[in-house]
Formats: sequence, structure tokens, C-alpha cells
Amino acid sequence: MARRRRAVKRVILPDPVYGEEIVTKFMGSMMIDGKRSCAEKIFYGAMEIIKEKGMKTFQGCASELEVFKLAIDNAKPLLEVKSRRVGGSNYQVPVEVRPERRQALAFRWIIEFARKRQGNSMTSKLAGEFMDAALKKGATIKRREEVHKMADANKAFAHYRW
Repeated sequence: MARRRRAVKRVILPDPVYGEEIVTKFMGSMMIDGKRSCAEKIFYGAMEIIKEKGMKTFQGCASELEVFKLAIDNAKPLLEVKSRRVGGSNYQVPVEVRPERRQALAFRWIIEFARKRQGNSMTSKLAGEFMDAALKKGATIKRREEVHKMADANKAFAHYRW
């Protein structure tokens, strides 16, 4: 725990193409070794793929950005378990996830499973993961369901939350 003061939240500039902060945050999460231009190329390429072949699947979404936002919203976990030591034994205590952490977990899971996917380019793998998450299927949604299931199974220890 920091002893001085709370860290100041940085101002995040919106991305140049869509004008959205969430896109900039996602590209920052996706970036490896500080290569922002590479992350931008992959992300915008994935958006193009969604625009070309995925828009007929998503009738309710007006643009590829809405598909991206829908995928992030579907991947966000509501509950997770945290380990608490009480009386010499460890309990998995279900706790609500803070909004910033929800978004960070959704980003992390989508990127992780996009990298693990079978395919020829990261662009197509990321587009596939976005479309699967938007349709509430795929590995990212499966991970969220596992986390929720674990929290539900340990509901009996909820009174250890503090």
C-alpha cells in the first residue's frame, strides 16, 4: 500500500480514427515493447475485417466500433474470487469487481485468447475474438463464466469479505 498519496489518474487522449478513449486504452493493453504503431495497425485492421465480413452478422450494431464495445461489455466480469486468510485457512471469497478492473480484465482476456487462436495473422485472430465475444461465445466468454461459476460456488464465504 502506498504511504504517500493516491496516484493521479492520467488523461487519456482519444484515438484519431474513432475519437474514443476506450480504443486508446485497448491499444495500450495490446502493445508489446512500446510498439504503438504495430498495435494500431493490428487493431484498425481487425476493425476493417469486422466491417467487411462481420457486419451482416450483427444487425443491431451500426458500426464496427459498436461490435468492439459490445464485445468488451460481454467480456466484463461482475464477480471474482479473492483469497482471504481467516483463522489459519484460506478461503476463496467472492467480491464485486471494480469498473476499472472489469475493463482491464476484459481487455486482457480478449487479447490473451486472440493470441492463442489458430490463424495466420493477429489482425484476423483479434477480429475473430471480437466477433465471438460480441455474440457471447468463444474462449473469452468461457473464462468469464468460469470466474462467475467460481464466485457462485464460494458464495458461502461471502461473509468474510471486508
